[in-house]
Amino acid sequence: MVIEELKPSKHVEGRWLAVLEDGSILRIGESEVVNFALYSGKELSEDEADLLQASARRSGLKTKAIELLMRKPQSRKELGRKLAEWEAAPEEAEAICDRMEELGYLNEPEYASRIVRHYAQKGFGARKIRDELYRRGIPRELWDEAMAQIEDNSPAIDAFLEKKLKGSHDPKDIKKASDALARRGFSWSEISDALRRYGMEIWD
Repeated sequence: MVIEELKPSKHVEGRWLAVLEDGSILRIGESEVVNFALYSGKELSEDEADLLQASARRSGLKTKAIELLMRKPQSRKELGRKLAEWEAAPEEAEAICDRMEELGYLNEPEYASRIVRHYAQKGFGARKIRDELYRRGIPRELWDEAMAQIEDNSPAIDAFLEKKLKGSHDPKDIKKASDALARRGFSWSEISDALRRYGMEIWD
């Protein structure tokens, strides 16, 4: 297989286009150009062509992973699922995740902290936040440190009750507000304390 033309991409920095003799175009990175000593007119053996295509495929997966992580942080588990969707073999996905961690693009402790801050600021309780950490595949050993960021939930719960009840002490309204707080991940002890501050007697 002969490389008829080798040229840098006009659209993606660091990418090169290898136009092969059959008219197909192989998108490769600078590392492939250097490692395989590529140039226009070079003839590749069948084995070299296979190795080049495999290397280009891995480079493409790494590039897609970096682009994804720059747009939206991911857990290792989430990135692994995405790589599988891109048809990466399990060992390829593991190696790419390792590389993303080495480069700092994949940072699960920071990602866990961001999730906790985001949902706490939106007025959700610890149970809901833990559910979200679980859903996103954050390792459990990172949960406690991330959850330690949560400050006193009392102001958020009090504000929620004031907004929902608007001064009402009707037991039906109180139950609706309490149920809503429970769905948001607050514990019954947190809710009952808030109801006492609101001026309600607590029933069993």
